[in-house]
Amino acid sequence: MSGKQKKPWCGRFSEPTAKTVEDFTSSIHFDKRLYRYDIEGSIAHARMLCRQGIISKQDERIIVKGLTDILHQIEKRHFTFRPEDEDIHMAVERKLIEKTGAAGGKLHAGRSRNDQVSLDVRMYLRDEIAQIVELVSRLKASLVDLAVKEEKTILPGYTHLQKAQPVLLAHYLLAYWEMLDRDEERLRECHKRVNVMPLGAAALAGTALPIDRHYVARLLKFPEISHNSMDAVSDRDFVVEFVFVASLLMMHMSRFCEDLVIWSTDEFKFVEISDAFTTGSSIMPQKKNPDVAELIRGKTGRVYGDLVALLTVMKGLPMTYNRDLQEDKEALFDSVDTVKECVRMLSEMVGHLKFDREKMFKGASGGFSTATDVAEYLVMKGVPFREAHKVVGRLVAYSIEKRRDMADLTLTEFRRFHRSFKEDIYANLKIEQAVYSKKSLGGTSKKNVFLRIKNIRGRRK
Repeated sequence: MSGKQKKPWCGRFSEPTAKTVEDFTSSIHFDKRLYRYDIEGSIAHARMLCRQGIISKQDERIIVKGLTDILHQIEKRHFTFRPEDEDIHMAVERKLIEKTGAAGGKLHAGRSRNDQVSLDVRMYLRDEIAQIVELVSRLKASLVDLAVKEEKTILPGYTHLQKAQPVLLAHYLLAYWEMLDRDEERLRECHKRVNVMPLGAAALAGTALPIDRHYVARLLKFPEISHNSMDAVSDRDFVVEFVFVASLLMMHMSRFCEDLVIWSTDEFKFVEISDAFTTGSSIMPQKKNPDVAELIRGKTGRVYGDLVALLTVMKGLPMTYNRDLQEDKEALFDSVDTVKECVRMLSEMVGHLKFDREKMFKGASGGFSTATDVAEYLVMKGVPFREAHKVVGRLVAYSIEKRRDMADLTLTEFRRFHRSFKEDIYANLKIEQAVYSKKSLGGTSKKNVFLRIKNIRGRRK
């Protein structure tokens, strides 16, 4: 086996690894982004080995200095990554041994790449989750700020994409705040399960060396350590869970973007997205396309694909570590990058939305959107709801036939359908009254929305 191709694990092999196999199995081109975590974990491991008397103090100093130098080399882009290194762990170890000789060769005692990669990914992901939580928090704040700005704006609410009942735009915006708040909560819960220290599980069975896993956990700020070495090296639940949470977050943003795409059409004209967040057409001069919103919507499918890929990789793996697990990182990295970019972009775009309040109010006034309020008016007069529902249904049909809105009907016409109608029915037909009367907890009344905003802002202090 040539010196160039010699591997740290080559002892039982008589032939060198084929170049095609090296290219096929190498992950260094994508897992090199874990370099900082790999080096931090290795420094902690070296300090523990010294503390336990497994390596000398002098070896510890040499190893830690060597690893620190490698970190600086990578950060300054002076480090050469080689395909034959296979992965970030071997790249760092190869360079460390080149720099320190025999001392560097002692570092890997008591660990395996199996527990080492799990450590690196967990350290990486807990940092990324913290950043995404901060980005989601900013997006939530943007929605609240916009809700305050639009607290009096009324628009039609939809079910089945048909006009249903009028609601406050602020109430609509806070609905997405609630979704994002659940996303943030899920991210924080996921962070707890990510933040478990696997190092010391070694290949799968632990090690006979007198290591101190709790000490390493303290150095690396892990509140917990894994309890089963076989589970520790084969577990990627935390990766799958994160991408699932990321998928939900993307789905919520995609739904909001879908509304923006629809509302920005000439048919709706409810919202204008800033020129800074739209693009034009290469052939049609008049076009202003909501490409940012569309791309966020489209990238949601990409994250879904990452989730399905991970679940598929995991579904048939025997215990414990299998090379299939190398396929977790590209899906994870892609999900992290995609989610961060989309949350950041949407947060910026939200701050530059301009709503047409008059157009929204006009939209809320059509489509018999106060029909339910008329039914509830009858209920308050003692009419059973099912009877009231039928009465109002016939009223709507009559109004359509006459091509008139219910507000334009005379009291005599109302009373043809039920004797309980009085002059006060007209107050219930007003759009503002229909909105402000929804005082049930969680409803769209101005008072409810104001109190919810106050409660949300109180939480942020």
